[in-house]
Amino acid sequence: MARDGKIRFGIFSPQSGLSFDSLLQRAQLCERLGYHSIWLDDHMWTRAMPELDHLDVIPALAALAAQTQRLRLGTLVICNAYRNPAMLAKALCAIDQISKGRLDVGLGIGWMREEFGAYGFEYPKVGVRLKQLEEGLQVLKAMFTEPKATFKGRYFSVADAYNNPKPVQKPHPPITIGGAGKKVMLRIVAKYADRWNIPGGYPDIADLTATLKAHCTAVGRDFDQIEISEQLLVCMGSSAEDVERKWQFASRMKPFATTAIKRTPPELVAALKERIAKGVTTFVMFFSDGSSPQTIETFAKEVMPPFAVS
Repeated sequence: MARDGKIRFGIFSPQSGLSFDSLLQRAQLCERLGYHSIWLDDHMWTRAMPELDHLDVIPALAALAAQTQRLRLGTLVICNAYRNPAMLAKALCAIDQISKGRLDVGLGIGWMREEFGAYGFEYPKVGVRLKQLEEGLQVLKAMFTEPKATFKGRYFSVADAYNNPKPVQKPHPPITIGGAGKKVMLRIVAKYADRWNIPGGYPDIADLTATLKAHCTAVGRDFDQIEISEQLLVCMGSSAEDVERKWQFASRMKPFATTAIKRTPPELVAALKERIAKGVTTFVMFFSDGSSPQTIETFAKEVMPPFAVS
């Protein structure tokens, strides 16, 4: 996925507390307003609010794929540990087929320890989860592209595994890897990712980008082949006073608040251009008011137009 100069705006839409009808209405609104994508999470429940409904990401994406036409559908991010990667590839190919090639695959190592334990998954150290992620990515790519996939690793194996139909997108749906670990995670990004997603709360974009460039050089990858996205909390208000009032709640949304943007719509344009100057071309946003329909529409009409590319 070489960079094409376009700036893209997507909505991060965790399924927390949403019925499928509500999720579908949000997706269709985003599609109607010209957003690039909607991104779901991969959790069993919402931390601190476990009683809320929380749809599973795979069937939810498939259902959205059947009831939208242009909006891209992403995961931010699928936890590599929760599914056998070969079976995951099978499910993702089905979604890409249903959507006619609109799937974006986001992957990560997982972090919610209590969720792992409750569902019977081991929660190994970060280093092990990173090694598992790298093997999982190799299995996914083999299943996406090879007539019969064979891979033998320490954690995952497949042997002459058929996976038909293949995805609509060639060679496979774009793979987004989310993370900011400089030593190992960014090396994995350099080797396997089409897009790198910078999670909220990162320390410094310039430093992380320089590290990723160095990893790309080390593995023989063209850095410009990797698109950069940012998971961004946006606190938008009609006036400075309105912004500050909304920020009283948004400031508690750690770690995202530390890298959030809080502005009026005209000020947001300038603030986003600063991020673009640092290399970000895709913004996966969630709004501090819970991404209300009014806010999604206001952003689309008052902030997005200056970034449109004909």
